Amino acid sequence: MLYDFLAGLSKDWAALNVFRYITFRTGGATLTALLISFLFGPRVIAMLKVRQRRGQPIREDGPQTHVIQKQGTPTMGGFLILFGLVPSVLIWADLSNPYVWIVLLVTLGFGAVGFADDYLKVSKISPKGVPGRVKLFFEFIIAAIAMYALVSVAKEPLATALTVPFFKSVLVQLGPLFFVFGALVIVGSSNAVNLTDGLDGLAIVPVMIASASLGLIVYLVGNAVFADYLQIHFVPGTGELAVFCGALIGAGLGFLWYNAPPAMVFMGDTGSLALGGALGAISVAAKHELVFAIIGGLFVLEAVSVIVQVASFKLTGKRVFRMAPLHHHFEQKGWAEPTVVIRFWIIAVVLAMVGLATLKLR
Repeated sequence: MLYDFLAGLSKDWAALNVFRYITFRTGGATLTALLISFLFGPRVIAMLKVRQRRGQPIREDGPQTHVIQKQGTPTMGGFLILFGLVPSVLIWADLSNPYVWIVLLVTLGFGAVGFADDYLKVSKISPKGVPGRVKLFFEFIIAAIAMYALVSVAKEPLATALTVPFFKSVLVQLGPLFFVFGALVIVGSSNAVNLTDGLDGLAIVPVMIASASLGLIVYLVGNAVFADYLQIHFVPGTGELAVFCGALIGAGLGFLWYNAPPAMVFMGDTGSLALGGALGAISVAAKHELVFAIIGGLFVLEAVSVIVQVASFKLTGKRVFRMAPLHHHFEQKGWAEPTVVIRFWIIAVVLAMVGLATLKLR
């Protein structure tokens, strides 16, 4: 909204040309989302406390320390993230860009699924919310719609192609299978972030790290000059998603202010499903799905730990980890919660650096 208004005025006022720059508007979106979070955070948390009373139900098979330390803390903190994210994107992004709307609608769609899950947990005072198959059904519906839109917007030969890191011009044409692949990336990313969200501050920092990395990637692949210099595929229009990533970082920082140990509010599925879906959709739009698997490697590890644990127990009756997801395994080994969280943050930073290095190693 602000972009459209000021872009029109810039024809007569040269000083306003700065609002045409994606980098400037990305910074503006970051600060706006952060400010909204600071201004409304206490009110949102107070509202959640009043409405939830007992807070988020703690799973009985989880670490016993959580029952004592985290009981009564409200959930649905993802609402605060979305409350800062969405207005910032609408204010600073070019709303004529279809990629912005696609990613925004994926975020809100997955957020709605997460909200339904959180609401059932709180209302029933049970850690069981919406059945897993039902959640996956609606997630794949949203992802399928998003994939149709992304493929429609993209230009050939990239529309249904998979790019391969480390190679300059290799394109794997998947055809109709790309719709399935892309949907799996979006849904998988969403649920992987959801599984990572188990300790105070654990998920939101890696989400911001991944968002910053993807923000840089979309800025580069959306710029013909930079894309040519780095010998990566140019995807017109994706640069505007850097504004979205900036807003996500700002909203994430604002949420971390209240989610830092000991957390005043939990992200809940409302936030984790929405943010994971957004990151997955951005990676598909930028044609960097495989690089995102590296950047978001921490989320991949958490998801794989659950898959391995379940498969091992069903096939052999034995557990590979003391508890899954992976962060609970290290808690059971005696690591203090802050130790697990900070070390996982470090892993997320290292993986992001490795992922970004693929932009030059061609």
